[in-house]
Amino acid sequence: MKQFPPIEVTLPWKVADGPPVTKRLIFTGPRGGHVWRTSLNEEVWKRALASAGVIPDRKPGKSYAESRENGMHALRHFYASVLLDAGENIKALAEYLGHSDPGLTLRVYAHLMPSSQERTRKAVSAIFRSQKL
Repeated sequence: MKQFPPIEVTLPWKVADGPPVTKRLIFTGPRGGHVWRTSLNEEVWKRALASAGVIPDRKPGKSYAESRENGMHALRHFYASVLLDAGENIKALAEYLGHSDPGLTLRVYAHLMPSSQERTRKAVSAIFRSQKL
């Protein structure tokens, strides 16, 4: 942070015509402003995927092929799955993802939640071990 301090940028926040808010950005675009999602996706993310052999390299003068399953949104799902696997609760995850309804988060990410059977078994076993019968 000392070598590369954040840059203050003032932009509409959360909605295109929202009130201007100043934020300190760690990552900036080539002109010092915020990073545009499309530029990051095309110039950084897809280039990395092509270098790793996940998607084909782009032809000269063309865009990379569409790759929804490997797109930037995949990072969001990865982030959610890591937090769920670590035991984070749905309410907190909903807040981190910007969901106003934890029910939506549960419906979208329930399939990523680790099985609670082993945790349940261990919890019940621990209670019985601590009791003198």
